[in-house]
Amino acid sequence: MALCDWQSHGQGPDLVLIHGWGMNSAVWSMLLPYLTAHYRVHCVDLPGFGDSAHQPDLDIEKLAQVLLKESPAHATWIGWSLGGLVATQAALLSPQRVTGLVTIASSPKFVAEPGWRGIKSAVLTDFADQLERDFSQTVERFMALQAMGSPTARKDVKALKQAVFSRPAPDPRALADGLAMLANTDLRQQCEAISVPWLRLYGRLDGLVPASVAEAVSALAPHSQCAVLAHSAHAPFVTEPDEVVDKLLAFLGTNLPPK
Repeated sequence: MALCDWQSHGQGPDLVLIHGWGMNSAVWSMLLPYLTAHYRVHCVDLPGFGDSAHQPDLDIEKLAQVLLKESPAHATWIGWSLGGLVATQAALLSPQRVTGLVTIASSPKFVAEPGWRGIKSAVLTDFADQLERDFSQTVERFMALQAMGSPTARKDVKALKQAVFSRPAPDPRALADGLAMLANTDLRQQCEAISVPWLRLYGRLDGLVPASVAEAVSALAPHSQCAVLAHSAHAPFVTEPDEVVDKLLAFLGTNLPPK
């Protein structure tokens, strides 16, 4: 029995899409029409999100292993934010199965430290404290943070809310586990070991994964490709879907030609 809820669409080479913290796979709905014409797209609700039941004691490696067990034998993995961290871990664990990697508004280390831009640890601690009091309000606040800086912030938040609230509310335990993954995971020193084609997309206005991270990761993984979306914050595929699709299809067409 599968531990996660998967929804598959389209025909062709396999793509695995992984959502971010507090979200679910419905966030990909606006990209699906562009991808399913040429690819078989598998959207997963991470454990405790959407239609997937919570699974206790998961760290980033265990979560990646869960998805690897249930995913197609060979696929390009596309992950947003926390989902990008999961996809990166999976590519490190199983490059024979994760044959391509796309990370969107993601980072190998989300928490800031001297010499590394990211989320202040106090912000994640504050979110963790708020979860215990009002997890719905905490998730809504996080949605607002993701769109902050975008010229279409109000529309972006509305789109995210519509997608997320179309599925069951996330399990507070899964939210807490996800925050712990964001707080504790550091894959920077392993980036160079990623052997599969890798495309990294960033939002220039992103306050959670600053665009300056792009240059830092390029130094860690010089073989990877990188693009910064000029008008996007933390959800480029919501703010600039056409630009994201163009870059995705160009990357996929080069590394995973449609059948």
